[in-house]
Amino acid sequence: MPNDPSEMTRAGDDGPSAVFAKLAEMVYNGDEFAQVYQAICDAAATLVPGCDHASLMLKENDRHVTVAASDDIAARVDALERAEQEGPCLDAIENDAPQVEAELARSTQWPRLARRATAETPVRGAAGFRLMIRGRKVGALNLFSDKPGEFTDESIDQAILITAFAAVTLTALHEHQEAQTLREGLASNREIGKAIGLLMAFHDISEGRAFDLLRKTSQDMNIKLTGVAREVIAHHNSKFD
Repeated sequence: MPNDPSEMTRAGDDGPSAVFAKLAEMVYNGDEFAQVYQAICDAAATLVPGCDHASLMLKENDRHVTVAASDDIAARVDALERAEQEGPCLDAIENDAPQVEAELARSTQWPRLARRATAETPVRGAAGFRLMIRGRKVGALNLFSDKPGEFTDESIDQAILITAFAAVTLTALHEHQEAQTLREGLASNREIGKAIGLLMAFHDISEGRAFDLLRKTSQDMNIKLTGVAREVIAHHNSKFD
């Protein structure tokens, strides 16, 4: 999460590229998922024309969980969708096309949500955009407007762009954390550490390159990393027997 709520807004003053750069910087710095989730919501609320509130809802097994929201109103509408089991955000998770209702008061597709959202919140328009990570439907970016008719073609195009960038950002963060977890395992696995040392010495490569070779071999041959490490050690020992 930005150090103060206005940080993402200030970044938005220079246009989408500044906000996207901020999100990328957070990933490269190894920030936590919660911080990136929040930054995505803040960026959507800042950049999408007509958007007053935004949330990010993920599907966890059979549950739908709001992992971040620009404010309490966005979180409240998400809760109403879950309670009524209908709405553009829930439908967006399962459908490729954006789910847009620019005037909730006239909605016939989600009448129960429309009735409660207009009665209990200032929201008058809602939209959901499916979030895909590694080919899996994992959630939706949800946008809400306090005025009817505010979500235009321009709004939808911008929301699609932010959702696509969010997918790339979260994929990169997943890969970063997986690599970090494997690297941390080296400290407690002497066989992997020894194999990396041997590869570094005999092939004159860096530790990172040696690690990547072990990991790629493990993935290509569908063998655990420790198994590959043992083979490297055994191969080296056989040369000197």
